[in-house]
Amino acid sequence: MYSKLRELRKSKKYTTEDMGKKLGISKAFYCQIENNKRRLSYDMAVRISEIFKLKPDTIFYDDAKKIRKGD
Repeated sequence: MYSKLRELRKSKKYTTEDMGKKLGISKAFYCQIENNKRRLSYDMAVRISEIFKLKPDTIFYDDAKKIRKGD
């Protein structure tokens, strides 16, 4: 799970539906990304990071390392 992504989304008071609309994808698709049920493309990581005005690594790097290790 991308916990930092979820924290950022909630801190901005965005719903998963809001994020889907901002990204031009369905709410379900966005939820799958946030819950690591769908592979995150670099392009999508950049688009998400632009919403929060952060670099992709700031949002995804630590969680991606944990996911790769199987933690």
